[in-house]
Amino acid sequence: MASITDRPSMSAGPGGGFFLGGAIAMTVVIVAGFSIQLAMGRSTFAAPPLVHAHAVVFMGWVAIYLTQNVLAATGNRALHRRLGWLAAAWMVPMLVLGCAVTVAMIRDGRVPFFFRPLQFLIFDPVSLLAFAGLTIWAIVLRRQTEWHRRLHFCAMAILLGPGFGRLLPVPMMIPWAWEATMAACLAFPLVGIAVERLRTGRVHPAWMAGLAVLVGATVIIEAVTYSPMGLAIYDAVAAGSPGAAIAPLDFPPPPGPPPAA
Repeated sequence: MASITDRPSMSAGPGGGFFLGGAIAMTVVIVAGFSIQLAMGRSTFAAPPLVHAHAVVFMGWVAIYLTQNVLAATGNRALHRRLGWLAAAWMVPMLVLGCAVTVAMIRDGRVPFFFRPLQFLIFDPVSLLAFAGLTIWAIVLRRQTEWHRRLHFCAMAILLGPGFGRLLPVPMMIPWAWEATMAACLAFPLVGIAVERLRTGRVHPAWMAGLAVLVGATVIIEAVTYSPMGLAIYDAVAAGSPGAAIAPLDFPPPPGPPPAA
C-alpha cells in the first residue's frame, strides 16, 4: 500500500495521483473481468464454497489496495497504517486459498481449456509467491515511500492475471494464452517506468526490482512447466483423481453442447 510515513522526495517521479490512478485502473480490470463472465453466464454463484471463499478474500485484497491508495493520496496516516497491518495478515488466506483452489481444479479436471493443466498448476502458486514476496518487501520498506509504493504496485500487477484472462480473447490466443495475460500484467509497471522516465529522466530502482521479480517468476513458471520436475509435481497432485487421466501438457477440449444420444 502506498506509504505516507515520510516526506516526499524531490526526485520522487510519479506522485500519489499516479499510484491512485493505477490502483483504480487495476480494480477496474479485475471487477470488469469477473463481472463480464458473470453477466455472460460463464461464472456462477453455484460454485463450491472453496471458490467463494477464495473470491471473497481475493476481492477483499483489491478493496484494501484501492483504499490504501485513497488514504495515502488524502493524507490519512493513522488509518493507512492500521489498515496496512490488516493487509499483511490478509496475505495468509490469499496464499492458502489460492493454492487450494488450484489443486482442487487440477484434481477435478476443471482447468480452463485455454491453459495447459500443468502450466496452470505451476503458474498460480508461483505467481502468488511472487506477489507475497514483493508485498512483504514493500512492508519491510514501508518508511521508504518511493520503494514501498512501487513494490506494492508491481505486486498488485501480478494479481491482474485473472482479470485480463477474462477480458482478453484468450481462446484465440492458444497456445500462448497464459503468456498473453502475463504480458498484459507487465504493462502496468512498464507504464510506471515510462511515466517516470518522461517526468524525471530517471527510473527508480524499485521499478526494476519489481519488474525483475515479475519476469523471474515468468521464467520459473515456463522452466518448471516443461521439465521432468513439473510432470512429477502434476502426477503427485492429481494422483487418485479425475485429473490424473488428463494429459498435463495438452489443452483440454473446449466446452460445448453434450454429444447427441
